[in-house]
Amino acid sequence: MKITEIETIPLAAELQEPIWDAQHYIPKRQALIIKVYTDQGLIGLGESASFGGPIETTKAVIDKELKNYFIGKDPFDVERLWDDVYKGTVQHGRRGIVIAALSGIDIALWDLIGKATNKPVYKILGGYRDEVEAYASSGFYSEGRGLPQLAHMMETYVKEGFKTVKMKVGGMSAKDDLKRVQAVREAVGDEIGLAVDANSNWDLPTALWMAKQLEPFNIKWIEEPLMADDVTGTAKLANSTVIPIAGYEQDVTRYAFMELIKNQAVYYLQPDAIWAGGISECKKIAALALANHLAIMPHVFSSGVCLAANLHFIASTANAHLLELDRNENPLRDELIHHSLIHENGRIKLPDSPGLGIELNEEVIRKYTVS
Repeated sequence: MKITEIETIPLAAELQEPIWDAQHYIPKRQALIIKVYTDQGLIGLGESASFGGPIETTKAVIDKELKNYFIGKDPFDVERLWDDVYKGTVQHGRRGIVIAALSGIDIALWDLIGKATNKPVYKILGGYRDEVEAYASSGFYSEGRGLPQLAHMMETYVKEGFKTVKMKVGGMSAKDDLKRVQAVREAVGDEIGLAVDANSNWDLPTALWMAKQLEPFNIKWIEEPLMADDVTGTAKLANSTVIPIAGYEQDVTRYAFMELIKNQAVYYLQPDAIWAGGISECKKIAALALANHLAIMPHVFSSGVCLAANLHFIASTANAHLLELDRNENPLRDELIHHSLIHENGRIKLPDSPGLGIELNEEVIRKYTVS
């Protein structure tokens, strides 16, 4: 089997009610879908992250540069092809947009391998579990969303069966954010896991103070408290609080996560398969974490393809904990994959079908494709 073509499909869907976190205003959801075609008629699906910039730039990296590494090659040579790209682009790659672009192709190759062998990806990777617990990821800032509305929203997720919920902090004053946390804790009760995500918007003094104030609320983890580059500061925070620190979704490849591990900066490592280097690289990051008695809890905030890729990664990984299930409005998640990954009581069963186990709704593709 040989790769004959790689297609990049940029999608964007305007939100009815824009949301924002501590750093980013989100008026629309977007995704760069990857299709890898072969001479045997099989098509592999993937997604490349385009967070923080125009989706067209990630598309251009694939179309103008990375595609050439794969055409005519055997998709089963996924490890060698990953290394070919990493070494071939080392002078302007190694991190950022090149690795994000590579991630989507890598995921599509694993989807192809699964389809060619008639096996789900998580089984090929060394299936560890066939059902994954999810947590409800929400609690963004939004126009007209005061404390009562926020509390009701988070309570709804508990009624749906989620045992853990996550909310945003860092976008208001420290005291106002503490009021938000208190409102949610009172709404969901003491038995539900409650995590907070600052989206890298605190400085170290603020993070140290907030961690102390948050401890009485029995917070399950603090996510991305500081800038991802501040590994030393994150380590100081981790050593000052009983609350586990999680991060950093912005980090990519084993080399960045190795620095977090060496500095004992986080307990939960959060690589995203569409961002950190694909499934291939995420498995290596997980192995490093496992050797250091740390847990993997991927970042998942994009389309249904992103959800599926990270679901298979978690299901094949011994030290993977929880699937982030974004509960915000997103037709690129809910409509794109025919609702094929449905949670029941906060858990998602792995599909039995080959590859990632998803099919794209081509009508949805046409509706949201960016010209």
